[in-house]
Amino acid sequence: MKKQSDMSKLFGYAGNFRYLTICSWVLSAISALMALLPFVYIWKVLQEVIRVAPDFDMAQNLAYNGWMAVLFAVLSMAIYIGALMCSHIAAFRVQANIRSQAMHHIATLPLGFMDGIGSGKLRKIVDESSAATETYLAHQLPDRAGALATPVGLLFLLLFFDWRLGLLSLIPVVVAFAIMATMTGAKMQQKMGEYQESLDQMSNEAVEYVRGIPVVKTFGQSVFSFKRFKAAIDNYEKWVIAYTKDLRQPMLWYTTAINGVFAILIGVALVMTQNGVTGEFLLNLLFYIIITPVITVTLNKIMFSSENKMIVADAMGRIDGVMELKPLPEPAFSRRPHGYSVELSAVSFRYRDAKQNALNNISLQIHSGEHVAFVGPSGGGKTTLASLIARFWDVTGGQVLIGGVNVKDVSKEELMNTVSFVFQDSKLLKTSVLENVRLAKPEASREDVLKALHDAQCDDILEKLPDGIDTVIGAKGIYLSGGEQQRISIARVMLKNAPILILDEATAFADPDNEVKVQAAFQKLCKGKTVIMIAHRLSTVTDADRIFVLQDGFVRESGTHGELLEKNGFYAHMWQEYNQAAQWKVGVLNG
Repeated sequence: MKKQSDMSKLFGYAGNFRYLTICSWVLSAISALMALLPFVYIWKVLQEVIRVAPDFDMAQNLAYNGWMAVLFAVLSMAIYIGALMCSHIAAFRVQANIRSQAMHHIATLPLGFMDGIGSGKLRKIVDESSAATETYLAHQLPDRAGALATPVGLLFLLLFFDWRLGLLSLIPVVVAFAIMATMTGAKMQQKMGEYQESLDQMSNEAVEYVRGIPVVKTFGQSVFSFKRFKAAIDNYEKWVIAYTKDLRQPMLWYTTAINGVFAILIGVALVMTQNGVTGEFLLNLLFYIIITPVITVTLNKIMFSSENKMIVADAMGRIDGVMELKPLPEPAFSRRPHGYSVELSAVSFRYRDAKQNALNNISLQIHSGEHVAFVGPSGGGKTTLASLIARFWDVTGGQVLIGGVNVKDVSKEELMNTVSFVFQDSKLLKTSVLENVRLAKPEASREDVLKALHDAQCDDILEKLPDGIDTVIGAKGIYLSGGEQQRISIARVMLKNAPILILDEATAFADPDNEVKVQAAFQKLCKGKTVIMIAHRLSTVTDADRIFVLQDGFVRESGTHGELLEKNGFYAHMWQEYNQAAQWKVGVLNG
């Protein structure tokens, strides 16, 4: 199958606006050719001046030729402005369509996708890649059309007046094109991709670092505590310096070649006029010296458009990389779960590009209405296992069943109505509290939202907000603490009222006062539901119906809190260490 060109892809995003892009090329080419006509009338002015010298009163057409030069210069500019208007309208539409289609596609991808690619890198791909296409279509392509049309007109003019001087003028052009080829070839295309990759990586790590600033400030650390961020900066610095050095020599010779045309003309003219100079030769020489700067401008436009073409090619490759990510397959006919039990049968899972499984052959069953907990050391697979139940990813092996039905046979909408997930770091949008909660159920009434907020222990939050439930979060300096945001998020889950609830260390960022309210909200939220808790603080799971202990992707133990202590196994060891740590903290505070 023939690979689609970048221009075809851009036209695909442009729709009917592609005709405006083509129109901009035509107008730009006409403008470029018309811009050469003033030079012809300047030549006529010089011709008449030399012919009548020194009796300049004999000149009859100086004013006419001068005004004609001005007229064509103004017409050229007017047509070029028309070309830019066409190209900008099309470019803005392409940019908007790329962003819109990319975001709509991202919305169809599994939630685990965000963890894999990184929010900073994804933002840069969507925003900056689409912006690169706008610059290319709005400016570079019309300029390129004009720059390609200009040599055609120049070639005619250069060879028409004096073919010898014309050929001499073309020598630096050939040399400059040869040097340009070394700077815009396949090797440079590869380097441009490396450049964008290093920028993406640095952007991604910067976002992660900014998110971790509270930890840095708390423990008095510096930027160097974030080794990945510093490594990304060092890698970018190393690449840019090497890239600059590679282009230093070619750029020097290219600039010399395109700016040395008139110097060659003067040198050759001195040789050709050793036996005397004619008025016609002097006239043509002056014309060529005047017009050769156009060659420099034209070659620069071609070079920069070639560089931007490489940037756009890389940008389209990155957008394609996002668009090629496939959403999880949807069943042809969705099945409804028969109840709200959860069963994992020989489940294994490996992250993309990982060398080993994150989960290995896990089988367990959670009865409808049962409250269970996943505990274990960090990296043991707790969150991954819970995420598979909500189908953030598909299992590598085995199957996940809800109500006896494989989650792959349940539509996305049905599954999202069945399972709610409370993250440890909940985010609110910059909109009203009402709309933030209503995200879970857009058709919910104002009264339904108020009841959910009341059940989530949010009355004190609404009382202090200037417009109550209609207050816009993030506007006019109105912000909520982590615990308060968590309670608003719990209200959202309460409004949704899904029968299966997954709590991922949901009180991790709550202060003591907020934690009491969050726990009270959870007690109301969890009534009558199948609940899966992911916890590091073992004191929060002692009342769970069952506890599953995960380590290195395996379920090491399971049972009630009392049963696991009696086994005196891994959980008992964790419980002992947890209590020792808690006693140490109390001792420090009392001391």
